[in-house]
Amino acid sequence: MEIRFVKREHLKEKPDQKHLGFGKYMTDYMFVMDWKKDEGWVDARIVPYEPITLDPACVVLHYAQETFEGLKAYRTAEGKIQLFRPEMNARRMIRSNERLCMPAFPEDMFVEAIKALVKVEEDWVPSEPDTSLYIRPFMFATESSLGVHMASAYKFVVICCPVGAYYPTGLDPVKIMVEDELVRAVKGGTGFTKCGGNYAGSILGQVKAEKMGYTQVLWLDGEHRKYVEEVGTMNVMFKVAGKIYTAPIDEGTVLPGVTRDSMIHLMRDWGYKVNETRLSIDDLMKAGHDGTLEEVFGTGTAAVISPVGELRYKDDVVTINGGKTGDLTHKLYNTLTGIQWGRLEDPYGWTVEVK
Repeated sequence: MEIRFVKREHLKEKPDQKHLGFGKYMTDYMFVMDWKKDEGWVDARIVPYEPITLDPACVVLHYAQETFEGLKAYRTAEGKIQLFRPEMNARRMIRSNERLCMPAFPEDMFVEAIKALVKVEEDWVPSEPDTSLYIRPFMFATESSLGVHMASAYKFVVICCPVGAYYPTGLDPVKIMVEDELVRAVKGGTGFTKCGGNYAGSILGQVKAEKMGYTQVLWLDGEHRKYVEEVGTMNVMFKVAGKIYTAPIDEGTVLPGVTRDSMIHLMRDWGYKVNETRLSIDDLMKAGHDGTLEEVFGTGTAAVISPVGELRYKDDVVTINGGKTGDLTHKLYNTLTGIQWGRLEDPYGWTVEVK
């Protein structure tokens, strides 16, 4: 793929790496490529980061035909820059696009685009402990016309921003409220895709939880409102009597997370029995009361792992592991981030160096 480069006249001043926060500072450049019905993918380019101009009748503004991804670039102690399983993000975006009737952005082009942009922006990849360059590929319909249909034009864009640790104070357990009225996804819907509509629809549940003093929402299945599925915008896992339980991804209601898949690999290699199966909220609360619910944690790219210390379902509340982060949660976090930042050996071939 030939990538055109447009140089920026003046580069931005880079922020203090010790106070990056998350998603606040965008880098100098972005990758852009267009899809046209009669031509396919054309004009790959890296251009200065700038606003995108849209016609008021642009399809995405009315019918929400858009998808996105999230991954990171890490700087090792030796100064190398590496990605973590970018092909998984590429494949997931292809599946998301297929469900939303959008053209596929090929896996090889996806990885090449990410590598090319990160190489141009290598000075933006921070070196402070627990910092990284967050990478946000996204795609949306650009045709200007009203009426629900597959658009005739799309744009694929990648932007980046340096980010600090998601948890400035460390792995502190959060309090979770089970949402038993609203639902996030149903079979046959878009629950397995990474599209903005899924996230917009989750905000009301988040607001409800925050009003009650809880940090996140634990979503139940949309059909029975009985089985646990995701926490906030993350996959969720439960350690019950030494075994791991997490919602299955083959029913199409749960996002097939890259971090989820990686942690399942690690735990199975460590000898844990990981059950990708439905777990009812009643059984979960019962395990919380009889002491067999040992750990609960969410998994995702942004936070890596988010331990849960308290769970509320209706008027029933359970405390998990005394409200403290569990040993398995710590081990998973240290191992996965160790591989990502190059502090530990990568026996799985998950990391991809940007040269």
